[in-house]
Amino acid sequence: MDPHPQYEIEELTPDLARLRIAFVNVYFLGRPEGEASRWILVDAGLAMGAAQILRVAAERFGDDTRPEAIVLTHGHFDHVGALEPLLAVWDVPVYAHTLELPFLTGRADYPPPDPTLGRGLMARLSPLFPERGINLGDRARPLPADGTVPGAPGWQWIHTPGHSPGHVSLFRHSDGALVAGDAVTTTRPESAFAVLTQRQELSGPPAYFTIDWRKAHRAVSALAALSPSLLAAGHGAPMRGPAPMASLTVLAREFDARARPRRGRYVQAPAVTDERGVVALPPPPRSRGIRWGALSGVAAAAFAGTWLIRRFGRHSRVTK
Repeated sequence: MDPHPQYEIEELTPDLARLRIAFVNVYFLGRPEGEASRWILVDAGLAMGAAQILRVAAERFGDDTRPEAIVLTHGHFDHVGALEPLLAVWDVPVYAHTLELPFLTGRADYPPPDPTLGRGLMARLSPLFPERGINLGDRARPLPADGTVPGAPGWQWIHTPGHSPGHVSLFRHSDGALVAGDAVTTTRPESAFAVLTQRQELSGPPAYFTIDWRKAHRAVSALAALSPSLLAAGHGAPMRGPAPMASLTVLAREFDARARPRRGRYVQAPAVTDERGVVALPPPPRSRGIRWGALSGVAAAAFAGTWLIRRFGRHSRVTK
């Protein structure tokens, strides 16, 4: 049996590449130019992806390489999972928005997910997803106030909260490349089938972890106003060209009908957060089926994981 998990790297521009780890993406920003390369990693994916990230970094930038920094769009479990093993190899700073730092420095846990949102398996399983913050100590640093991205000249970060308090997206004006994190997704994240098959569908943020829908709407509108030429999200395959970008404008205009749920814990009243973490939460939803729905989803999730491994095989694949 091949000891190395499946991974695939997709070149989006000469200095931007996507690595998909199961259902989440991480991005390498920087041109592969050997040992002199300067590059950063955007997000850290799932814990199971640490070996893939290290292997791809070595292949792209050299065996002894390390990034200038790791930049987080936000700190949910599926975007920080591999940080501990990565930081054991790379002694580098981890940058995030100041409102995300409480969840990265051991001061606070995230608001709990709302499994009543969305009818897919991923939503039903959300009570099993970790919501606890992590503690990076002094490695966690605030992004520069001037909007620049450390280690990535030409890129700027944009505060796009709603899915999390300090969520950011990265944008480059010179070519219109947008790394959106979870502010928008290019598959339906509540559906395990859509996630596993990577069925492309421009969607709002993952509903079960979104804590402020008004801010989430404003975030999508802000991204649409950028008129990006390339949309690289945290979940789903990249989209490029006029038609997908037009659909981003439509999503912003029709957000309440297309993305915002009609009811749910955070739909009418958001979670209140500040630089200390969570200040106030609306009451939890009342649903007798939540616990049983989550537990019954475990078996389906195990099946889905087996299907994923068989679907994508054992060997790496490079897409250009």
